[in-house]
Amino acid sequence: MKRLIFTITICLATSFVFAQSTPADSTQNATDTTTHKKHVKVKLGFGDDVTQVNINNDEPDTAYHAHKAPGFSFGVTFSRIDLGFATLIDNGSFTLSDKNKFLSYRQWKTSNFGFDVLQFGYRFNSAFKIYVSGGFDWTHIRLRNDITIQRNAPVLTYVQDSIHFSKNRFSSTYLRIPLSFYYRSHEDDRGNYFRLVAGPEIGILLNGRVKQISEENGKQKFNDDYHFAKLRKGVFVRMGYGIMGLYAKYYFNDMFENSPDQKGLRNFSFGLTFGF
Repeated sequence: MKRLIFTITICLATSFVFAQSTPADSTQNATDTTTHKKHVKVKLGFGDDVTQVNINNDEPDTAYHAHKAPGFSFGVTFSRIDLGFATLIDNGSFTLSDKNKFLSYRQWKTSNFGFDVLQFGYRFNSAFKIYVSGGFDWTHIRLRNDITIQRNAPVLTYVQDSIHFSKNRFSSTYLRIPLSFYYRSHEDDRGNYFRLVAGPEIGILLNGRVKQISEENGKQKFNDDYHFAKLRKGVFVRMGYGIMGLYAKYYFNDMFENSPDQKGLRNFSFGLTFGF
């Protein structure tokens, strides 16, 4: 996580090379001794559709309400922030089979979190655009049982522990690359509108992790791929009004590979999304 925060910071700092400055009102009398703040508009990329930040601008921000012209755009972003629950589906059932009972989890503490940091797209008109983006996605499974998933095992394997874990979390981290088809309605009187975004998504495994906390051993972290699918494929949908909405994601391939007992075990996530 620390490396991720550092990477985002570097990306945002680098993006300032795209800054565009707008001087103060040129109609001001040149002899006016009053100090005027300089209006600065920072574009985090190129194209009319990229994220913009206005500094020292007293005028209302109309970035979200402009009817933008067709064209390409590419830039840094911090958007499509998903915060929700992750659910395991075992061969079409929400109940885990006997072979997967060791993965029994606490539903309200099993979460999905993700966001995008880069995007490239084309806008056709003010209502419709398509874009491909890149970001990060985490799934945290909060295990109920006092077990330890084993590293470097030929298949997904666990051992039963004799100590109690106050936290036993089994996680995966993916680089996510969604292709989004975006539609927005006309604005209402307050400048808000309904949005619908859907499309396919692929994920590339970055890391698997077991994090445990116990009185006997304190906090421990173990990293491995844990047979998580190296490449996952799925679909997503986001819909909402204003900056907040709902999302759902489903992955067609199994969560784990080269582990026959987990065949048919898949991941479904849903929750709130922000800034999409």
